[in-house]
Amino acid sequence: MAYFSRFLVPLLLLASLSSFCSSNPIQDTFHQCLSLNTDSLTQLSNIFFTPNNTAFTPVLNSTAQNLRCIASYAAKPELIFTPLHETHIQTAVICAKKLGIQLRFRSGGHDYEGTSYTSVMDLPYVVIDLAKLRRIDVDIEDGSVWVEAGATVGEVYYRVAEKSKIHGIPAGLCTSLGVGGHITGGAYGSMMRKYGLGADNALDAKIIDANGRILDRKAMGEDVFWAIRGGGGGSFGVIVSWKLKLVPVPETVTVFNVQRTLEQGATKILYKWQQVADKLDDNLFIRVLIQNSNVPNTTQRTVSTAYNALFLGDVNTLQEIMKENFQELGLTKDACFEMSWLESVLFIAGYPRTVPTTVLLAGKPAFLNYFKAKSDFVTKPIPVEGLEGIWKRFLEEERPMMIWNPYGGMMARIPESSIPFPHRNGIVFKIQYINSWMNPEKEVMNKHVDWIRKLHNYMTQYVSMFPRQAYVNYRDLDLGMNDKNGDDTSFVKASSWGTKYFKDNFNRLVKIKTEFDPDNFFKHEQSIPVLPLKSKSQRFKHVKKGKRGGKVIHH
Repeated sequence: MAYFSRFLVPLLLLASLSSFCSSNPIQDTFHQCLSLNTDSLTQLSNIFFTPNNTAFTPVLNSTAQNLRCIASYAAKPELIFTPLHETHIQTAVICAKKLGIQLRFRSGGHDYEGTSYTSVMDLPYVVIDLAKLRRIDVDIEDGSVWVEAGATVGEVYYRVAEKSKIHGIPAGLCTSLGVGGHITGGAYGSMMRKYGLGADNALDAKIIDANGRILDRKAMGEDVFWAIRGGGGGSFGVIVSWKLKLVPVPETVTVFNVQRTLEQGATKILYKWQQVADKLDDNLFIRVLIQNSNVPNTTQRTVSTAYNALFLGDVNTLQEIMKENFQELGLTKDACFEMSWLESVLFIAGYPRTVPTTVLLAGKPAFLNYFKAKSDFVTKPIPVEGLEGIWKRFLEEERPMMIWNPYGGMMARIPESSIPFPHRNGIVFKIQYINSWMNPEKEVMNKHVDWIRKLHNYMTQYVSMFPRQAYVNYRDLDLGMNDKNGDDTSFVKASSWGTKYFKDNFNRLVKIKTEFDPDNFFKHEQSIPVLPLKSKSQRFKHVKKGKRGGKVIHH
């Protein structure tokens, strides 16, 4: 509680606010509170942005990857605060709690529904953008790396490879992801079948709770540390940094990207892929990108399937595995490329081979568009007639896309309850649906969103059931939402999306949330709810040990 004494000053504000004349009380009172509790007042002019500031829109848009979430019809924050160090975040949390202001926290902006920087709830809100917190400390001897929340996955990969050619990080395929939020949802990538998720390989973390305290793994306790590794961002506190495990990678890996259209037998090949993708060597990851394309030298449209792969080994061994298990693809040696693991990161992400690895330090996405996404998990191969139904629907739309990611390997060996991310044994592959467009009109958005909803509805018969599982890092507000007025949502209502994202782990997440953040300070459209079983006075009194020995932090 040593931090708390220096934050008592905001109490004095409340007495003077009634006489403070302001056109925007949220901006002014928050600024005053920050001013009273920030060591360097001059810093505030460079890290505090209101809509009247010319830098407001560029800062808001800086890491927003879904243009739909920053369109003219999307809600905007009252202000944006870009802290330079942990104490700034502590101050912001305590001021916001004291003044009753809702906060949103953004580390990278990949957030599919923009819940870290926009809102469809009725409450005014403030965005705390962590993009300036991007320190990376690689420790090869310890086999770990500490990463601040605002650093991107690409930056981490680059800094690790800078220190060692035989170490890597099992995290995301998209290099512009902010690490802070990425790990909170699970963080899958091209080494997931070998090493599991980024969250499976998280060793420690620093989180700021609703009282403004910085807690590491020991201080937060094992229950909370369990919850933040896959339980989704924005429910328990502000992730300041992660300590991630380094994993061994070969000096030379092999990649390929092989396309097959409907005319080249894509349906039959994809049906075979479904039967082998989760059973291949753990070192081999083959995902499939499905899009519309033109038949060469014609105006006729077709569907193209691209097999995008990483093999943690040499080309000859890869050839043997493919001939034995997936010869239908017809992979040739000259379609394969040997390279360093870092170079493979760019290849898998779709960069041309001429692009230098230093592009990873830019921390920017390769492209921006308006999009809506959904997800599914598949437990048995989709039959040929099911695939043909997908193609029919694809050819009716402009720019649809599906990405099929294989499971199996290490993913099938980690228990469902190991962390909140439950999609493990029995999952053959995950589907990501994306429909994108470039027209900003709301009517255009509605048309394309309607199409992806219909495709998702068609797929019901072919995917997991009871529950129909979904991936929390592909947030989908169609699955359900917390109450728009910001009141606490019932456990039953929240279960509509909670069980899809977390299965039985949702119950434990709710219990931990109720103990760790009883006032439900950290909330958004799909945050973990609190149980209403205890009165607030009772909530403040519990002091007990967690099941696994870690202390649960209380007010």
